[in-house]
Amino acid sequence: MTTVTTVYKVTGMSCGHCEGSVSEEISRIPGVSSVKAVASAGEVTVVSAAPLDEEAVRAAVDEAGYELAGQA
Repeated sequence: MTTVTTVYKVTGMSCGHCEGSVSEEISRIPGVSSVKAVASAGEVTVVSAAPLDEEAVRAAVDEAGYELAGQA
């Protein structure tokens, strides 16, 4: 099975709780198989079945209360 790994820059994350909030919202996007948020780096690594619509990722990050700065 082919997967796509994309790293996004997210501003505003500062702790494990932040990582959990962002991961939870992004993991709800259809096709996402794993999410790893690292607050110290301000990065979220997303593995999905196909490339994701960046607006869907932005909406999920916004919902969690943070800001998507784009792909890393």
